[in-house]
Amino acid sequence: MKKKPYNHKRRFGYIMREKGDFRQSWRIFRIMAEFVEGYQFLSELKNEVTILGSARFHPDESYYKVAYEIGKILAENNFTTITGGGPGIMEAANKGAFEGKGQSVGLNIELPFEQVLNPYVTRSTSFNYFFTRKVMLTSPAHAFVYFPGGFGTMDEFFEVVDLMELGMMNKSPIILVGSSYWKPLIKFLKSCCIEGAGSMTAEQINSWHVVDSAQEAFKYIKGHDDAHNQTCDLSADNFHCLENVNWRVFRIMSELVQGFEFVSGLDKDVTILGTKSIPKKSPYYQSALKVGKLAVKHGYTVITGGKYGIAEAVNRGAFHEGGRSIGIGMEVAGHKEVNSYLTDSIIFKFPFTRKLIVTAPSDAFIFFPGGFGTLHQLFEVLTLMQTSKIKKRPVILVDHKFWLPLHKFIKKVLVHDVDTVSDEDDELYQIVDNEEQIFEVISEWKSN
Repeated sequence: MKKKPYNHKRRFGYIMREKGDFRQSWRIFRIMAEFVEGYQFLSELKNEVTILGSARFHPDESYYKVAYEIGKILAENNFTTITGGGPGIMEAANKGAFEGKGQSVGLNIELPFEQVLNPYVTRSTSFNYFFTRKVMLTSPAHAFVYFPGGFGTMDEFFEVVDLMELGMMNKSPIILVGSSYWKPLIKFLKSCCIEGAGSMTAEQINSWHVVDSAQEAFKYIKGHDDAHNQTCDLSADNFHCLENVNWRVFRIMSELVQGFEFVSGLDKDVTILGTKSIPKKSPYYQSALKVGKLAVKHGYTVITGGKYGIAEAVNRGAFHEGGRSIGIGMEVAGHKEVNSYLTDSIIFKFPFTRKLIVTAPSDAFIFFPGGFGTLHQLFEVLTLMQTSKIKKRPVILVDHKFWLPLHKFIKKVLVHDVDTVSDEDDELYQIVDNEEQIFEVISEWKSN
């Protein structure tokens, strides 16, 4: 039976406005209040397992039943179940935890026109902003269990695995429920990201656990030695806090203020993202170099992650054409690495504040082949557009050979097999094969 369309607008609150001035003091203070309250709420939980997946599944469907079983097993073994508190997979896991007489937690999103929280949540906290809520949902847990989902689930999944790989989050089990859903995605990652772009390793992917039952999932959960509860420093590489949130939360506030200040007033810019793991002789590097040059010739400022690989190539091309070349970078393990072709830059310690600024509205988002970080940014942008939190604009994927297998996964699995993405949603992006096509797409979009 065809599922009813899910109203995504009830799921997210977003903080960025359209292009212009992002500096509003009341907004900053409200965000910080949500951080303090959110971290304080998480600090009271123990043995938490975060379960994420589509809100579209109904009680008579197999994934709903497995999520219910996992929630119940967790409750019976003294684990806390955390979800987004909504319907579908979230409701199923909370229901299992509730009926198993365990901790059933929902991280809710506040909206004035309807109540999202499902009736099986025993403890909850609410957020006004999608940004702060997602930080809490992807904060370190004893384990992460991902069910089939849409763009939002892909965003949350790639964010967590990216943070773990960067060493900015303690590693814990990544459990993927539904082999028919996850194996095609893993096939894409192995063939295109490992063999094609060299943007990730087999070791990273092989550490995940693909399962089809609650019992299989729990085997990996109970066998993990939880170590993230040892410290509380709110540093950028361990932002999960199990004691009182202290003055160091102002580090986050400072980055938000500086970030909003940095992007305020930007006009006619394109954001270009992709892997840092390519040599200068790579065709992708040479293509990105040309894109940087063409962007300036078309009157655009270029924005990148500011580091190496694709970012360096784009910045280099723009710099040599005399254009504005911006890098929005991140400090990793104490290293502030940026390329030498930037005319303006800003460095963040916290990945979630940097991510917010990188996804500030541009005239277009251009994605070259990449790894976990690139895929995370892609699905975040698609989610924000899908949910009308930012206006639709061109999302351009460069190179059919790399991106077509992912598109086929979205079309076959997300749209048709599990119906977690609508037909029109896979039209939010376009795939091109040469640099001139990028600016033809942008020009055509602006003329409509």
